[in-house]
Amino acid sequence: MKTFLLATCVAIACAVTVNAEEKLERGKDRIDTPAIGNGLCVHNLFQSNMVVQRDKPMPIWGWAAAGEKVTVSFAGNTQSATAAADRSWKVELPALPASAEPRAITVQGKDTKIELTNILVGDVWLLAGQSNMEFEIRKLEEGPLEILSANFDQIRLFTVPQQNGPEMKKAFPRQHQWSSFFSQHFRQGYWDVCSPETVEDMSGIGYIFGRRIHMATRVPIGLVDVSRGGTSLVTWTPLEVLKQIDLPEVKSTLAEWDQKVAEFDPKKDLESRLKQYNTWAARMKAEGKPIPADRQPPTDLQPGPAADMNRPGSLFAATLSTIAGLPVKGAIWHQGYNDALMPNGHKLYARVFPEMINAWRTAFNDPAMPFGIITQETQDQPQTLENFLPPMIDEGNYIREVHYQTFLNLRKAGDKNIGYASSFDQHRAWYHPQIKIPVGERIAKWALATQYGKNIRWLPPQLQEVKAGDGKLTLKLDSWAIPFHDGPMHGFAIAGKDGRFQPAKAEWLNKNTGKGQPDWDRSVIVLTSDLVPEPIYFRYAWARNPLETLKSSDLSNLPFDTQRNDPFTLADMFEIYSGKKPSSPGVLNRGETRELIEALKKEDLKRRVDEAKNLINQP
Repeated sequence: MKTFLLATCVAIACAVTVNAEEKLERGKDRIDTPAIGNGLCVHNLFQSNMVVQRDKPMPIWGWAAAGEKVTVSFAGNTQSATAAADRSWKVELPALPASAEPRAITVQGKDTKIELTNILVGDVWLLAGQSNMEFEIRKLEEGPLEILSANFDQIRLFTVPQQNGPEMKKAFPRQHQWSSFFSQHFRQGYWDVCSPETVEDMSGIGYIFGRRIHMATRVPIGLVDVSRGGTSLVTWTPLEVLKQIDLPEVKSTLAEWDQKVAEFDPKKDLESRLKQYNTWAARMKAEGKPIPADRQPPTDLQPGPAADMNRPGSLFAATLSTIAGLPVKGAIWHQGYNDALMPNGHKLYARVFPEMINAWRTAFNDPAMPFGIITQETQDQPQTLENFLPPMIDEGNYIREVHYQTFLNLRKAGDKNIGYASSFDQHRAWYHPQIKIPVGERIAKWALATQYGKNIRWLPPQLQEVKAGDGKLTLKLDSWAIPFHDGPMHGFAIAGKDGRFQPAKAEWLNKNTGKGQPDWDRSVIVLTSDLVPEPIYFRYAWARNPLETLKSSDLSNLPFDTQRNDPFTLADMFEIYSGKKPSSPGVLNRGETRELIEALKKEDLKRRVDEAKNLINQP
């Protein structure tokens, strides 16, 4: 009988040998363990060092010879199954409570036994989204300190291998995947015990989230990173779900991708790539430079748009579905940058996002699966009072609003497991802001409060009511709110019915006006502007890197969120400030966007000149 022992550091679930000293070949992926091996094997999710989800029935599945009996044992429980004609088998073991005791799973076939060791029982959390979730802990501000401190043997780390294509996939290989963008290999598909040596390429936000939960609960934590940089919302949503959504933006997106796939000619594409190579090679020769050994003329036919990672439904099918059915505690989500590059991308996002959340809950067999939303990150130079209006012209502002409104809408509808954390107050101009440790801790507050029963505030101040009248706009909040550093309250803009916004003076309501000593109600904010005599609309923190100073009055430092009560799109703003309609209804082209920004710059300048004149003319 052959016995395979999956040791603490290296897990081999199928009868495949890998030379650990093999040198990775530059520019190519290396498959260490195939997605489905020959003979008896388990799905590559199941390895030594993993965490299995507590308090839920525990499925384990894999492949064997058709008709072969497979017996699985763990923690005193045993179940058997017979492999089907397609070689697949699956068992389900009883639910177990959390346990930090390292135990073994044994999988016994006719002639082969697989043993998975150092298994813990705890909570498994998915880390999902695009590059700001994927962004590694080693790249964060204070990341080196976190790495040095990452001695948590009850936290286990796993990165799902990245695959493409529209077809549903049952499994993934364990591999070292080459990234041409980063010019390095990334190890994917392995469960690792958290340590300074294993953590540095892990999601920064995800690791901080898991660390805080583990430290507060002492429950073993498994972190499964499924995020992927440069991806859009529709690729993470099942194609069949997208086809059922009756929205012009969704229908046009699907039609555009269908057209790109239909029109792609692999032979013409190869000819084009070969022409580019020959042009480059001729230039290298003329300059007397050698052709690198790893740069050879292309000879392969590429799949083109059909296998593009952003093809609608692609990553749900090729990546998420490979782990579907794994019992998990919940998921956290940080994505939106790519959708902010699309004209009116927020319209599609607002309609698709709730459907995607529901589809993910279905995929993991939990209609109430906790799902925490992290809002759009910062980007660009900070908004200031001198440069206040132009930063409003950014689709990312609307995406951020959709994140918050989706949370509010689902919560209002009775969803007790929808979560939220803001990130717009972690200011950096780069679209990968490196201040992410507070963001991971903030989303951990939501999980600790709602999923673990810890007494900690996670909700920011909530807007309850907006009233207009007497030349002012009054905002009623559900709790006190104060400015950071005891400074002024900045970040509000107001407009009248003409939709022309100006920065607002913000003050708390004085309940004792005209009666002596002020009595401030710090849950009511009064907005005024000399340039807006009858305000009816407001916006707050309406920029990718917004001017914002308002936060909760307690020690939680939770910022008042990006929000507004006006209905204006970017196309509406163009018409308001230029007096013209966009050339394409509802959408601005680049020239129109530049024209709108210039108009807003002039509006800012005019206001500042007026303010200077008033200051000079003061007695």
